[in-house]
Amino acid sequence: MATQSRPLSPHLQVYKPQLTSVMSILHRITGVVNAFGFLLVAVWLLALAAGEPAYAAFLACAASLPGQLLLFAFSASLVYHLLNGVRHLFWDAGCGFAIPQVYRSGYTVIVLALLLTGLLWYLGLSVGGAA
Repeated sequence: MATQSRPLSPHLQVYKPQLTSVMSILHRITGVVNAFGFLLVAVWLLALAAGEPAYAAFLACAASLPGQLLLFAFSASLVYHLLNGVRHLFWDAGCGFAIPQVYRSGYTVIVLALLLTGLLWYLGLSVGGAA
């Protein structure tokens, strides 16, 4: 019995990335990033429970450049995943399936995620800077 060479399903090599596919992939990636980010939250809580020296060490790590980049990535991931999740909830309710609405809501999620992440960090840094 000879094996026939059958064509494979078209994948990333065939299709040009579109807003919808990129946002879907990004939604999955941010879900994974959030899972690891919540491990940071658990470490923060453990450091808080362990006492002042452990908490001070955690704050020193969080205040470093790599710590700040990690926290920024986690907060941006949370904001994007939340907003895109709300978009998916509207889809689950049967709203917004027309192509113009899909693209409008996609661009809205991207812009709001950038603005809200920036606002979150601006307010956090201004509050933290005042302390």
